[in-house]
Amino acid sequence: MTIVEEFNEYRSRMNAKILDENNIVLKRLFNLDTNTYAEGALDTKVKELIGLSSSMVLRCDDCIKYHLGKCHDEGVTTKEIFEVFSIATIIGGTIVIPHLRRAVEYWEALNNV
Repeated sequence: MTIVEEFNEYRSRMNAKILDENNIVLKRLFNLDTNTYAEGALDTKVKELIGLSSSMVLRCDDCIKYHLGKCHDEGVTTKEIFEVFSIATIIGGTIVIPHLRRAVEYWEALNNV
């Protein structure tokens, strides 16, 4: 199983368990997250790039992987991804570099699927 398949399987399985509990607050939060990235004044590609940059600055590897997958689905190029990586690393500082390394590994895996 690739790192992409492993991440997507785990995320799907755990999200299902969370949503199966029928907690209204968590369901609303998940819905809000989904609607935030829907097409609007900004297109979904731009929103995913913003989400990726924010996730890198916040150093959330799961969020980085999620947004990388969405960026891949949106047809984002490697050059575009690396521009986002540079912005996130400038904003977040050198502490982002370990997450940058894992992001590059995951991006490569997405492009080899």
